[in-house]
Amino acid sequence: MSLEDLRARLDLLDRRLLELVAERQSISTQVAEVKRATGQPTRDFRREREVLLKARRDAEALGVSPALGEALLGALIRGSLTTQERSRVAAQGRGSGRRALVIGGRGKMGRWFADFMASQGFEVAIADPAGELVGYEWLPDWRQGELDQDIVVVATPLQIANQVLAEIAGRRPRGLVFDIGSLKTPLRAGLEALRTAGCRATSIHPMFGPDTELLSGRHVIFVDLGDATALVEARALFGSTMAELVTMSLDEHDRLIAYVLGLSHALNIAFFTALADSGEAAPRLARMSSTTFDAQLDLATRVAGESPELYFEIQSLNSYGEEALQALQAAVARLCSAVHERDAAAFKAMMVTGRDYLEVRRAAKPPA
Repeated sequence: MSLEDLRARLDLLDRRLLELVAERQSISTQVAEVKRATGQPTRDFRREREVLLKARRDAEALGVSPALGEALLGALIRGSLTTQERSRVAAQGRGSGRRALVIGGRGKMGRWFADFMASQGFEVAIADPAGELVGYEWLPDWRQGELDQDIVVVATPLQIANQVLAEIAGRRPRGLVFDIGSLKTPLRAGLEALRTAGCRATSIHPMFGPDTELLSGRHVIFVDLGDATALVEARALFGSTMAELVTMSLDEHDRLIAYVLGLSHALNIAFFTALADSGEAAPRLARMSSTTFDAQLDLATRVAGESPELYFEIQSLNSYGEEALQALQAAVARLCSAVHERDAAAFKAMMVTGRDYLEVRRAAKPPA
């Protein structure tokens, strides 16, 4: 057969594969309906393990790499879970007959929340001077209308979110109010104004990006502002998803985020800055590859593609941010000292300490 004939056969096989994927997704929707009707959870880890192990065995028997078989079925499982989760969220209909306003709905996470709440049956309006969002009622300025929605989401940049929260407090809306900021200490005054005004208010931090489809394995943090009713209502929005819901205090949140986001961002910014400043080595490094380097480069590339404004806010506005940056600075200084002094024992101590810490952390994580 000619090369063109072989490629044509591959095209037909690709089409058949996609048709099978579509059929599998359709069955997944039916599975979701049965699980919902019988009260079963969306995710069954034992079943997933069985499917993946069988995929490895079947792949090997067919002369295909077991790793490829597992990766392929893993991707299909994630696709099925996404389908089932969406079906479950829509079926719950928590927003049926209720209205929601997303202030800052043209932003990436604002749009995610608009879509998420619309999928639950909420009648969603967005307020954003940047313009309309197709499919949603648009308010150029939320201050000009009645603030009588059942839920008000503040999805504005952190630099103005505090003022927006304070202004909302002055209006004393009847509905639940929450922000989705990555930091909470900069919003302390606005959140306190809501509490003092007697508003039903809490604060949420979705620990994922706007491109996230499946919430399984993702975390949503809820800040307890002392209003149990508001906390329960906000958590209920995610009750039909597979997200891990975590509640903590405002200060605990930002102290942890200084390391979870601040430290990890700073490390990657330092990494790609060092590469970019490496002079003539930069083009040569582009042709180099290693497992560790490639993995770090991939992560750094994703960080470099994010919003500089948002990442600067996370670094500069966190009351606890300096602590993490100083820890990073001290660790690099120790590493440099160990190498400069040819101190193998100090270098080994850093490696062993890190290995022990990461092992404890791995053991503390809930089983997948």
